Amino acid sequence: MEKRHATAAVIGAGDFIGAEIAKKFAAEGFTVFAGRRDGAKLEPLVRDIGAAGGSIVARALDARKEDEVAAFLADADKHAPLEVCIFNVGANVNFPILETTDRVFRKVWEMACWAGFLAGRESARLMVPRGKGNIFFTGATASLRGGSGFAAFASAKFGLRAVAQSMARELGPKNIHVAHLIIDSGVDTAWVRQRREQLWGKEALDNPDLLMPPASVAASYWQLYQQPRSAWTFELEIRPFGEKW
Repeated sequence: MEKRHATAAVIGAGDFIGAEIAKKFAAEGFTVFAGRRDGAKLEPLVRDIGAAGGSIVARALDARKEDEVAAFLADADKHAPLEVCIFNVGANVNFPILETTDRVFRKVWEMACWAGFLAGRESARLMVPRGKGNIFFTGATASLRGGSGFAAFASAKFGLRAVAQSMARELGPKNIHVAHLIIDSGVDTAWVRQRREQLWGKEALDNPDLLMPPASVAASYWQLYQQPRSAWTFELEIRPFGEKW
């Protein structure tokens, strides 16, 4: 493994997509700064990356709090120049509109949109003076169309997409690659498997080509990072070949 004098920050380093992103960038020589709300849950990821010879710094992080996000990214940049920031906070909930409280709506917006704005702005503040960097956002099917029961989630994801698009137009000329990755699929996680089984029965899990492995998402982020600036992608949609669209 060739070590790089650079850091990659993963905000929303959960057990599945976030963990795989962290593992991929660590395997490619980055020091990964991984943040999630419950920092204790990062211990297995720290062990896995350490056992593979990678470097990781794990922190408890509430991505909705401006001071915490700023401090987290500043610490990453002090360790080595922050070259990549990936915002991967989830907030996927399903509530009928009559049961969507103002608290739920506001909390989902804070997690999926407001927090993304904070991550993007604070990363840009560190990257723009150097004239180099990559800021990537995880989107979903809900970034493009609202579904029944997803008013809160879809509105937040629509908003995150708009933040990313505006940032890409503004920061691209400053040599900052901003990209938005739309995952148009259920991701192969325990929660998704449980929900599909509840809705459609065990047969819904028979076709492995309908669920996206988290490692495939991480590979797509790595591909975005590797793009030359003469051919940058802003928006990339990914889905398993068994998914209808």
